[in-house]
Amino acid sequence: MRNSAFNLPNILTYLRILAVPLIVVCFFFEGPLQPSDFSRWLALGIFAFAGITDFFDGWLARRWQQTSEIGRMLDPIADKLVVSVVLLLLAAEGAIAGWSLWAAVIILCREILVSGLREYLATLEVSVPVSQLAKWKTAMQLVAIGFMIAGPAGDRIVPYITETGLVLLWVSALVTLYTGWDYYRSGLKHVIEDSNRQ
Repeated sequence: MRNSAFNLPNILTYLRILAVPLIVVCFFFEGPLQPSDFSRWLALGIFAFAGITDFFDGWLARRWQQTSEIGRMLDPIADKLVVSVVLLLLAAEGAIAGWSLWAAVIILCREILVSGLREYLATLEVSVPVSQLAKWKTAMQLVAIGFMIAGPAGDRIVPYITETGLVLLWVSALVTLYTGWDYYRSGLKHVIEDSNRQ
């Protein structure tokens, strides 16, 4: 158990979880939710590192045959922590406001609902595989949030970075909505079958 808990893929997952409070700290360097350009680039760097570990932990676990129960449990938790906390941080800062808040709400609700369904299906010993579109959904979310973290600091180098981030956030929210429905449609038949047996 100790060996599997501290193999390299799992260590990358732990680092991704550790990245969450570090990103938050970056937004409080110069005062509550008043990040300087340096703080934004530092937060973006940490966020990018977290995104890279998201790819490599699963890839290495499969390639080196180091999959583990703790890795399977923590990997989706780490993904949701990174996305959820940074979305809340950007909303508190005001980078995501008005109608764009709905995009963030869609993403957060989908993640919570799917997590609940996945936990229920686990009690039935049913596993619904992650689709390729769902993987692209995660990538789109990370790219959109990366643009939003850069925000005004990015705008000073390349115009419309913030606006591009908002557009990508809406695109990823729509894909998130579709993949959430697709996951529910796949899992719902198992829920109905279990209800009929009771």
